[in-house]
Amino acid sequence: MAQESPKNSAAEIPVTSNGEVDDSHEHGFNRDLKRSLPAGLGLSETQITSHGFDSTKEGVIEAGSFQGSPAPPLPSVMSPSRVAASRLAQQGSDLIVPAGGQRTQTKSGPVILADEIKNPAMEKLELVRKWSLNTYKCTRQIISEKLGRGSRTVDLELEAQIDILRDNKKKYENILRLAQTLSTQLFQMVHTQRQLGDAFADLSLKSLELHEEFGYNADTQKLLAKNGETLLGAINFFIASVNTLVNKTIEDTLMTVKQYESARIEYDAYRTDLEELNLGPRDANTLPKIEQSQHLFQAHKEKYDKMRNDVSIKLKFLEENKVKVLHNQLVLFHNAIAAYFAGNQKQLEQTLKQFHIKLKTPGVDAPSWLEE
Repeated sequence: MAQESPKNSAAEIPVTSNGEVDDSHEHGFNRDLKRSLPAGLGLSETQITSHGFDSTKEGVIEAGSFQGSPAPPLPSVMSPSRVAASRLAQQGSDLIVPAGGQRTQTKSGPVILADEIKNPAMEKLELVRKWSLNTYKCTRQIISEKLGRGSRTVDLELEAQIDILRDNKKKYENILRLAQTLSTQLFQMVHTQRQLGDAFADLSLKSLELHEEFGYNADTQKLLAKNGETLLGAINFFIASVNTLVNKTIEDTLMTVKQYESARIEYDAYRTDLEELNLGPRDANTLPKIEQSQHLFQAHKEKYDKMRNDVSIKLKFLEENKVKVLHNQLVLFHNAIAAYFAGNQKQLEQTLKQFHIKLKTPGVDAPSWLEE
């Protein structure tokens, strides 16, 4: 057993308390070892001394006195089993050799690198806290302005342009509403004229003595209905263009104005907060608050300046677009109304061609998307 290769000899060599090999007590050790295990032999009471695998003696295990429940004394000779010796051999990598030559066992296990992991719940809680604080400050600023106690940042030129835009929007909405009413009434009139022309034409065929009179009226009503459909097309085109201007272009600019006003309120709220802190005492407790308030004030000031610049640019482009669109639509509306009531059918049709307006033929369905 002791003549095997050095790698496996550690599991087979019995040792005594003084390190000498003794085979005579092997069977007695196994029996005594089974009796001693339930008594609570602790690994902390066992000293393990290991030498290199090239030496003839693989190791000496010395069992110290166990301070615990009473147990029968251990024999001086210990011969570990094959499994236990194999485990001790596998722990060779966990043994550290100090400078004095004696080896001590160290604990082995997975190395865990501590990393700060952000908790999603804490992040949401922090966002809610910031939102609540911002809402409180903005609400306080709005109430102070309405009560006349708080100061407010005002850009006189920009505020005047915004007021004009809102007033114009109300007036354009009124024009749009009246034009839609006119279109509805004109449609009903054209429909009535068409029915009246059909009735005159029917009577012209059935009344021989009034054939010509009914025929003249039938032609007149049909011509009026045709011209009315042409005028109706011009009015509907006018309505569509003004509706796009009012409910899309102007509304988009007003949405930017609302964002600008919200940025202005936040800017004034944090400006007031910073002014109040600057008026108070400066000590170790207030200086960090003042620095934080200064940082927040600067961030909201940049946001306010950016939104003010965006509103100015949008108002400029809106004014140019509004003038161009309304100029064309007002010319179309005037020429179409004048030609219709003057009875100038040729001029009325020429007006629609000038603005590239296509009329729908009565009784014909709209073309499918494949035909378009």
